[in-house]
Amino acid sequence: MQLSPGDKPGPYEILASIGAGGMGEVYRARDTRLNRDVAIKVSGAQFSDRLEREAKAIAALNHPNICQIYDIGPNYIVMEYVDGAPIVSREHPQALAPAEALRLATQIVAAREAAHTKEIIHRDRSLFPSVRVAVHNLAGSCTSS
Repeated sequence: MQLSPGDKPGPYEILASIGAGGMGEVYRARDTRLNRDVAIKVSGAQFSDRLEREAKAIAALNHPNICQIYDIGPNYIVMEYVDGAPIVSREHPQALAPAEALRLATQIVAAREAAHTKEIIHRDRSLFPSVRVAVHNLAGSCTSS
């Protein structure tokens, strides 16, 4: 399901595409009820069971470096929107200073440890802005990142 700016799945107005991956596309949207920006991950119908497992996994976690889930729909998850740019991208490859790399790695490890404590292992190797890890692409409890 591809969306365009102005489309309204439920109470959310699509503002822009953020990116795409193996499970679908992620959009920046506006929650018209609460007047806040959110991230909506939309999946194809073939991933609906996997998307539901992902939503339940995210909902089981509460950690400052793991995004929060706000809502689910028939083929989408509504999550906390974290403003910022990717740490590294194809368009802007960059080397991180060692101190910055260590600071970010510490946050990533803390998020993974919180997920592992709940027997959830993150499989996607991509990083989100502000090192707030979106726990997605889960194949169920105890899968890997």
